[in-house]
Amino acid sequence: MEAGKETPPPIIDQLREYAETRIKLAKYQAIEGGTSIAASLIADVVAVMSMVLAFVFASFTLAFYLGSLFGADWMGFGCVAVLYLIIALTIKYNKSAIEKPIVNAFIHKIFKN
Repeated sequence: MEAGKETPPPIIDQLREYAETRIKLAKYQAIEGGTSIAASLIADVVAVMSMVLAFVFASFTLAFYLGSLFGADWMGFGCVAVLYLIIALTIKYNKSAIEKPIVNAFIHKIFKN
């Protein structure tokens, strides 16, 4: 037999090491999942804020343009307000058709693995 051969550790020590390794792995996976979700949410918030600002400025641009066409700024802003009212009513009456894809997108983002 070989003189330098080590005896394997007892099964209890191996099980303890295995359990510790599994716990560490679970912690690292939880940290990775949490940070991934946080980073994704931060990126989404920045993107949504940018889109909202662009939408607001586009609305003002459209309102002032329509105001110049009609000869009065209040008419341009009124037309834009009516346009948004129509969009809001359309969304209100089609709420269930709009909610399902949004919910599915959130679920997909959370469980993207």
